[in-house]
Amino acid sequence: MSANSPFSEVIIHGLTHDARRFRPSDWAERLAGVMAQFRPGGAQTVPGGHLRYSPWCFPTVVDGVRCVVVNTALREHEPMAWNFVMSFARDNALRVSEGGQA
Repeated sequence: MSANSPFSEVIIHGLTHDARRFRPSDWAERLAGVMAQFRPGGAQTVPGGHLRYSPWCFPTVVDGVRCVVVNTALREHEPMAWNFVMSFARDNALRVSEGGQA
């Protein structure tokens, strides 16, 4: 994903490059849970703040496949977190697509 991309988000799909479903089935919720602390304005210190997904990284379902949407703002504000999620996708041979015009 280019730093000059016109897209505002990337979608990590729960399908490998050879079209197999990624396991475990709750991988998207786990990954988004790890990323929950990375959000605009920093970690939330309000009661229950730890129980919300970040608007920069959240699970969803696209065409029946579990996915994680990652806002490209994460790359600028938390480069190590961006590298973590993108490395997760690369290391697990997951499909990644661009979406949402910036």
